Amino acid sequence: MKPKSITLYDVARHAGVSYQTVSRVINRAEHVSERTREKVEQAMTQLHYVPNRLAQQLAGKAQRTLGLVTADLSLHAPSQIAAAVKRRATLAGYNVVMSMPEDGSQAACEAAVAGLLAQRVDALLINVPLEDEAAREIAARSQPLPVLFLDVGHGAPVPSMVFDAAQGAQLGIAHLLALGHRRIACLAGPQESVSARLRHQGWRDALHEAGLTPCVEAHGDWSAASGYHHAHAILAARPDAVVVANDQMALGVLHACAEQQIPVPDAISIVGYDDTADSAWFTPALTTVRQDFRVLGEKSVEWLLARLHAAPLAENAITLPVSLIPRHTSGPRRDSGLTPQQIAARLTQLAQQVADLDRANDM
Repeated sequence: MKPKSITLYDVARHAGVSYQTVSRVINRAEHVSERTREKVEQAMTQLHYVPNRLAQQLAGKAQRTLGLVTADLSLHAPSQIAAAVKRRATLAGYNVVMSMPEDGSQAACEAAVAGLLAQRVDALLINVPLEDEAAREIAARSQPLPVLFLDVGHGAPVPSMVFDAAQGAQLGIAHLLALGHRRIACLAGPQESVSARLRHQGWRDALHEAGLTPCVEAHGDWSAASGYHHAHAILAARPDAVVVANDQMALGVLHACAEQQIPVPDAISIVGYDDTADSAWFTPALTTVRQDFRVLGEKSVEWLLARLHAAPLAENAITLPVSLIPRHTSGPRRDSGLTPQQIAARLTQLAQQVADLDRANDM
């Protein structure tokens, strides 16, 4: 026999409130006390009640929805950002509708945005790499909806929330220099990606400040397979260390090292970028630059909600700090000539620099 469906009346009876109060809580109406809201939500949880969103739509009740245009969700970073966006939006009573462009072109992104606008979303998050002019055009076409871009350059003429690529690049290079490495290779992301170009330029700038240049450079497509493919040419140049533009490509480099029986970090150090959920479980565990995707996802939703609810306007260009996560793929250069005490001193100096940067970002 099919079990009896739980209704709003059941929830109201369990919570000791009226049917209308339960309806107001479900629809996130104002003028409901926090204590009453908690009682109703607790009753819904205990009774396993799930609101019928389709019935609400058929009844003409407004559904609050955020649109997310996202890069390939098979990549760890976009998928983690999307998950954080969904969690935060759900807490605020918003649905999330996602669209993934067919390719990296501006036209594909515009088509994805148009599809979301046709679904009457209330605001938009754009997490695909865009040049300044393309982002400006998409923002203009989306008016009057609030739009926030998550993968544009720091000077883009649109509202943006991005990680500090220059800080991340500097941290990775400084870490390797402190360990005595001088022949440092760079495995960058695709050249059409804004964030990949920023990381690559940051590496080059940090090496230039130390009087160095990359011993070899390559551009992958973010995948572990491309990291593995490019690693063979990189390893042939016999670098001391490799900085990699994301953790998935770093996984490919690690696989190539294992295949060629090059011990990590004894013979070569590897520093990734992102600190995705799996990075600590690589073999060896990956040293990487951490971008907190949960914070980015949550803060981006909060920025849109502030715009939608006419709260005091947040700044239009927000830069989030990053941090270095030392693990087991980086170590002293074997013939660096540095004593353990000198290496410890350099790492202490680097830790102090990181702490100073964190304090500066908090001010």
